[in-house]
Amino acid sequence: MLYRNLDIMPAVLANMSSRSASWFYIVSYFVLSIFGSIHAANNCNGPLLSVLPESSFESSSTSSSSQLPHSAKLNRREGEGGWAPERSDRQPWLQLDLREKMEVTAIATQGRSGSSDWVTSFMLLFSDSGLAWKQYGQSEDTGHTYTGNANSEGVVQHKLVHSIAARFLRFVPLDWSTTGWIGLRVEVYGCVYKSDVANFNGRSALLYRFNQKSQRTVKDVISLRFKSYGADGVLVHGEGHRGDYLTLELHHGTLALHLNLDDAKLYPSSANVSVFLGCLLDDQLWHYVLVKRSNKQVNLTMDGHTRHLSTTGVEDSLEVDYELSFGGIPIPGKPGSFLRKNFHGCIENLYYNGVNIINLAKRRKLQIHSVGNVTFSCSEPQPQMVSTTFLSSSGSYLSLPLGPLGVWGLDVHFHFRTWNQEGLLFSTGLAQGSQHLVLQISRGQLHLMVHGAAEQKTNISIEVGVTDGLWHSVSLSYRDLMVSLVLDNEPTSTMDVQSHADSGNSVFFGGCPQYSGDCKNPTVAFQGCMRQILLNNQLVDLPRVQQGLLGNYSKLQFDICGIRNRCLPNFCEHDGRCTQSWDTFYCDCSGTGYTGETCHNSIYEASCEAHRQMGSTSGYFYIDPDGSGPLKATLVYCNMTEDKVWTVVGHNNRGFVNVTGATTKKPHVMRFNYTASLEQLRTLIGRSEHCQQEVVYSCRKSRLFNTWDGRPLSWWLDRSGEKQTYWGGSVPGVQQCSCSLEENCIDMNYFCNCDADTHLWVNDTGLLSYKDHLPLTEIVIGDTNRTGSAAVYRVGSLHCNGDRFLWNSASFYPGSSSLHFPKFQAELSADISLYFKTTASSGVLLENLGTADFITLKLTTPSAITFIFDVGNGPVDLTVTSPVPLNDKQWHYVRAERNLKEASLQVDQLPLHTLEAPSEGHYRLQLKSLLFIGGSTFKESSFLGCIRALTLNGVTLDLEEQAKLTPGVTPGCPGHCSGSASVCHNRGRCMEKNSGYVCDCTHSAYNGPHCKKEVSMSFESGSSVTLTFQMPFPVMHNRDRGSQSSSRQPIHSQSSSRQPIHSQSSGIYAHDGESRENVALSFLTTRTPAMLLCVSTYHQQYLAIILANNGSLQIWFRLNREERAEIFTPKASSLADGQLHRVQVHREGKDLYVQIDKAIDQKYNLSSDLKMNTLRSLTLGKVTATSGGHAGLAEEVLRAGSKGFIGCLSSVQFNHLTPLKTAILNHGSSLVHVLGNLVESNCGALADSTTSQSTSEGVDRGVDRLKKTRSDSAVIGGLITAVFLITLCAVAVTSCFLYRRCSHTHPQEKSSISQKKDPRHSPEHSYPAGLENSYPVDLVLDLNLDLLSSVSHSRKEYYI
Repeated sequence: MLYRNLDIMPAVLANMSSRSASWFYIVSYFVLSIFGSIHAANNCNGPLLSVLPESSFESSSTSSSSQLPHSAKLNRREGEGGWAPERSDRQPWLQLDLREKMEVTAIATQGRSGSSDWVTSFMLLFSDSGLAWKQYGQSEDTGHTYTGNANSEGVVQHKLVHSIAARFLRFVPLDWSTTGWIGLRVEVYGCVYKSDVANFNGRSALLYRFNQKSQRTVKDVISLRFKSYGADGVLVHGEGHRGDYLTLELHHGTLALHLNLDDAKLYPSSANVSVFLGCLLDDQLWHYVLVKRSNKQVNLTMDGHTRHLSTTGVEDSLEVDYELSFGGIPIPGKPGSFLRKNFHGCIENLYYNGVNIINLAKRRKLQIHSVGNVTFSCSEPQPQMVSTTFLSSSGSYLSLPLGPLGVWGLDVHFHFRTWNQEGLLFSTGLAQGSQHLVLQISRGQLHLMVHGAAEQKTNISIEVGVTDGLWHSVSLSYRDLMVSLVLDNEPTSTMDVQSHADSGNSVFFGGCPQYSGDCKNPTVAFQGCMRQILLNNQLVDLPRVQQGLLGNYSKLQFDICGIRNRCLPNFCEHDGRCTQSWDTFYCDCSGTGYTGETCHNSIYEASCEAHRQMGSTSGYFYIDPDGSGPLKATLVYCNMTEDKVWTVVGHNNRGFVNVTGATTKKPHVMRFNYTASLEQLRTLIGRSEHCQQEVVYSCRKSRLFNTWDGRPLSWWLDRSGEKQTYWGGSVPGVQQCSCSLEENCIDMNYFCNCDADTHLWVNDTGLLSYKDHLPLTEIVIGDTNRTGSAAVYRVGSLHCNGDRFLWNSASFYPGSSSLHFPKFQAELSADISLYFKTTASSGVLLENLGTADFITLKLTTPSAITFIFDVGNGPVDLTVTSPVPLNDKQWHYVRAERNLKEASLQVDQLPLHTLEAPSEGHYRLQLKSLLFIGGSTFKESSFLGCIRALTLNGVTLDLEEQAKLTPGVTPGCPGHCSGSASVCHNRGRCMEKNSGYVCDCTHSAYNGPHCKKEVSMSFESGSSVTLTFQMPFPVMHNRDRGSQSSSRQPIHSQSSSRQPIHSQSSGIYAHDGESRENVALSFLTTRTPAMLLCVSTYHQQYLAIILANNGSLQIWFRLNREERAEIFTPKASSLADGQLHRVQVHREGKDLYVQIDKAIDQKYNLSSDLKMNTLRSLTLGKVTATSGGHAGLAEEVLRAGSKGFIGCLSSVQFNHLTPLKTAILNHGSSLVHVLGNLVESNCGALADSTTSQSTSEGVDRGVDRLKKTRSDSAVIGGLITAVFLITLCAVAVTSCFLYRRCSHTHPQEKSSISQKKDPRHSPEHSYPAGLENSYPVDLVLDLNLDLLSSVSHSRKEYYI
């Protein structure tokens, strides 16, 4: 929106308060702006070229005297009816000078009359000066090209989405008629642009002085447009004596807003906030800024991009003393002196709360004071600097002849800006033919060197980053066998050389020609912008270069700096940090809890139920219920009981609270703040099948609801802040307690025990379980002020169980039926995950259409899944083909994702197929129709079978509810594997059978019918298990939800998916991995040093887990063969204590997570995020020369490897590999090498059962403290347990005796593995490190007590 002048009525405002006047300004400003814009939109569409003289038309060249630029007016037939450039013109353009600044709203093009010459696509540039140009694009998504003509006479008109305010326009043909040449006639539509503009020279400012000593506002609106010639400068500043301030400034080319609303003496650091937006703002182009503040809420908008911030202090008003300054911050009493760097450039349409500041200054009003030389026309800086863009990192260069050097030698000076970390800036040959002086960017810093020189000291390195997108100046001087280099304002660096510069050579800027003998690119060519190129103090005439009259060039764009800010808007989600190169952007997801190219995918499971599916036991876990949605993950306690998985979320007031002296007028009020936000809790509760919260309430002569008028004396607030008057155990809408529903109140005349108003202590404890009201956020008690009155209460943690989306499914039958949902909101990112099973050979799983865009996921053949979409650049499809049929009536997992960086498709555990997205073109997926599940819009290839757990961008669709309303589709899916409880544990996969199911434990470290039987081995001296692989054998990881590694290709290229190397019997297979490893193992030993696990690659990378001489656990990582291994010691004390210890190691890029038992939970940072590619060997126990992969191991690792391991190893898993199971199933295979005496044993299960028994005893003791008496059933149950354990021990001894006899007779046979118990863990053994910082101590203790009751109840049910 382009703002016009607003006349303010000072007489009307004279008698108004500052706050009223401020509101009047704001309202007037917006009303007049709106009406002005409407008026402009209705009248700003007249043709502008008809009145222009011939001199207003210029071009890069002309084909003939009858095809001159001024012939390019629309519908003109004189001469040869239009403009055409020379056929040798490498960068043709047609330029228009509108004679003054105009507002352009539309353009039109036409070919050359009566010819076969026309332009089919073109680019539009605009400028104020005719020197600094900017490309115009309809939007961020449409790029910077326009569709032209298809013949010579048709007119193609384009209405501009955003009008242009400029004096000069340039049409740049990009493509033209295939049967002719470039021919162009144009028209431009718009009107005169009116504005109030002020020019600041870097030493000037405008001061707006208030009528009173200070001005306090609760709302502020500041708007302006600026064009800056420098990277730094103050735009707006105001401050008060209390410490309030507001500063809007440019800082290193970025817009910054600094704000403080609090008294600096009372609150020294509570409300200082800053927000930054954009970069490259020193581009000499106009930028629009709007600051809107309402109390503590602030919006900063720049060129349509908005950042929001909230001040965190106490005050909500801004108090400014005396004046606001614009363009700088003058020092009082020191004319011409300023506190910060002043703004150098132009500002127009500057409004502060509706006051037109520049208009007042032009009329010399008393409120405005001018400091320095402020003029009211926008003058261009002198000398005017014209930029050139080097477009290609492989082919761009500028070659110039080097004339006679004279006595002064060689001097080179230029400015450059870039994002790229590598690139050649300058090169020239020396008198000694093979030597070259080379100035280049390497690793983001400037390096000057002599290539081919024999001396050692022949380079200069300036350790200052120069790839920040800012302009940097370079001066290079070569004289008297000495070279000096100056970067910006850094000190001069020099070096001696042994050869003179050769005046007969050429000099090269930005790169070298492909087949040049005089110049070689050391790495890549420069990709960025240059300006002010001076050679021996002579400014290079770039227009002559462009015309072919001077030097030579390739892949340059003249008169424009084409650098782009690819991090605005920031497409890195979930607070990912955006960095960029010339062509693309990158997202650093460290510390966000998300991963992927755009930080889109959560690294955490969605629920405790999902953690149980992964084989986890009770403990603290992070869960992310909305997956890739906007909410962060939250820490919860997952209580894995035998039949249910409970998610427990605590709060800040867990203890018992005594209440006395409360009345309805002055009640007792307690607020509950949970360890998760209410939005996170809302999502968690919505995903759960059942939630409950216990309210323990005891009272004496204290009523809840027993009043004469029916108004409650006590109540509680739900998560929405709504008042609820039912009590625990009752139902919403009635003022009752649980005893009323159970009909056991002490006085049946009342609905609650407390309402009997007795002098005895009575109880109204119960569970709140209505999900829409949970959790309880506040409790109010109001009847404890009478003599003898008292109440005691405790509000328990929130408990939820079940995941109603994990098994939410629908069955699709013949008849072309499908489920319909609202359109998929997936403009920038789309992730789709689901499970399906079918017997059909093809079918559409999902489809959503737009006008031209679409997205489809379908089964195309019995063994292939295809993901296809179009965002406007043409269809893109990915297909993954499975080596086994997918229509086998078994559940198969599919995950598809599309974002601005890549598209990917995952099927089961097959290699992730990935295609890179183009860096240019359309990128918004614009859908319009309904989302179809199980079918398509045209009812072709409908799906036949079951779909479950369908999740789109973190939102799981309720298929079952929608299926109830759709004919031909039924909720749920028949089969034993579709229940809500997991029948296969520890990564086991449920396989449907005609008469039941079977658990496939191929990718589990466990065995048994339900993948719960632990696989353990006893290692003796010299024993080892080694898996060796022939090269290549890339590493695979075991993330089920689309985190498998990828084989990348350009997005339009065809590729075949790499098939896994595998053995049918062993299940060993792998593929290219991302930088991620997962290791889990349990061990028991008393010997040190010891080698637990060692993984090595053909690139001399390795991961080793060892016990040092002192018994401490050490994790060794070497990811870069050029660097030393990194060592991490999570626990210094000895683990060689004869106890079973569980170790879990997870690496995600540079982040390393280590958990030991339940007591240690650490995060470390690696120095490298390289992948572990081409796996060579995996060894448990002794590492020998035949093990392979010992090359490159550190001495301490080799020492531990030579000692091996003596003890028990159990449940070992490295990514998808299970070496102990592999050794058993593939004994004799060439891939598996077993040394020494290894005995399959139950050592891990027995040790773990001992731990579980001690844990259970601790839990029982806790229950004893809470419960005064124990039920007879529990005692009988204890006796039964004792008898059962004795019997089990007797059976175990007998089995052991038989086993020893059998093993003596058949030494090659292995014993069976005892089944591991599924222990119930008490939370006091499961705190992650640092938990005390997020959970208060009393909360943790009370949480333990809260959980003991549910454990006790589950045991009673078991014994009964």
